[in-house]
Amino acid sequence: MARTPQAQTGFGLGAFAKADDLKKRILFTLGALIIYRLGTFIPLPGIDPVALAEVFSRQSGGILGMFDMFSGGALGRMTIFALNIMPYITASIIMQLMTAIVPSLEVMKKDGEAGRKQINQYTRYLTVLLAAVQGYGIAAALESSAGVVTDAGLFFRLTTVITLVGGTLFLMWLGEQITSRGIGNGISLIIFSGIIAEVPSALAGTLELGRTGALSAFLIVVLFAMAVAVIAFIVFMERSLRKILIQYPKRQQGNRVFGGQAQHLPLKLNVSGVIPPIFASSLLLMPVSIINLSGGQGGPDWLVTLNALLGRGQPLYLLIYVSFIVFFAFFYTAIVFNPTDTAENLRRNGGYVPGIRPGQPTADYLDFVLTRLTVLGAAYLAAVCILPEILISQYAVPFYFGGTSLLIVVTVTLDTVGQVQSHMLAHQYEGLIRKSQLRGRRG
Repeated sequence: MARTPQAQTGFGLGAFAKADDLKKRILFTLGALIIYRLGTFIPLPGIDPVALAEVFSRQSGGILGMFDMFSGGALGRMTIFALNIMPYITASIIMQLMTAIVPSLEVMKKDGEAGRKQINQYTRYLTVLLAAVQGYGIAAALESSAGVVTDAGLFFRLTTVITLVGGTLFLMWLGEQITSRGIGNGISLIIFSGIIAEVPSALAGTLELGRTGALSAFLIVVLFAMAVAVIAFIVFMERSLRKILIQYPKRQQGNRVFGGQAQHLPLKLNVSGVIPPIFASSLLLMPVSIINLSGGQGGPDWLVTLNALLGRGQPLYLLIYVSFIVFFAFFYTAIVFNPTDTAENLRRNGGYVPGIRPGQPTADYLDFVLTRLTVLGAAYLAAVCILPEILISQYAVPFYFGGTSLLIVVTVTLDTVGQVQSHMLAHQYEGLIRKSQLRGRRG
């Protein structure tokens, strides 16, 4: 009888109880996320919450509601974490684009750890600048909304900008701490926790719409069935691999023969992961959010027209969103996987793809395969993010069941579970090494 994966790897409760370092990492991650959630309920000073709720309720049915979903409700409550981590993500996008364009930054990137630290420092400076600009825009938009600000003026704008910039910088630092001392990618987990925390209220709101008759029972069942189908499709696509056969020739050293075995180079169908939808959302949401907060329905004619064209489910919004997703899918894949370097490493180690000459022909072949995979991956990301948006825009249902939110939740969950399994496997290997060392000493 074939053993289950858990029996083969030994990843049971007993193994988890002995992994002290893993437990510390998980507890640290949970503690950091709890601190983040507490911050999403600390409001900005000088704001009338009742008037703010009225203004936000008129705009939350559009793209502003999606940004509030990413911030875990912090934008709707206008708290110190209202900007969330989006300025840092936008700064990272700009720096990655500049690294591919500016020669000095490209040289700095190839300079190893020192160059990477310098680029990260530039990213932090740019984050402060973007957060300050966005914070001032939000402060001005709040003042333009009647009755929201209790004491408008320069002091309110200054305190709002300082508070929002400080909140973004704290989340940036918190995400880095989770990545280094916890489990998973800190930035992704912050967005993930914000989405998950609002799911219970979204479920309750959907069921309430069904109880009052605003949504039919059949539509609610279809909505949940669609969510389950999208989750299953995401898991299937994220686990899909294209395995390229790599052959190593036999080598003889003395009387022993080495090599001759065949291995596989696994290429994921979606190499970029959840990065393209997050990047696309961060670039698209903030300008439109400021337009909505600044009175997109009662401002100049061009502002009203722009606000209508960029509404949820509108053709222009969908076109821009898909274009951003496809662009960042190719751009991020080109950053994380270099076919030329991979082909050179294979040539140095004596490996080759059967039927393909080593060197540049191998690099061209890998680039050809990766391009085809990226086309499928980008189409998959666009379909998962856009098709539910088209359906949801036609009905008054929460955004938490859309493709983007489900993609982030499922992908981050798979990545975090994979890291937990890696830590447990490393702990088991450490235990085996310690046992072998003790036996050697006794011998």
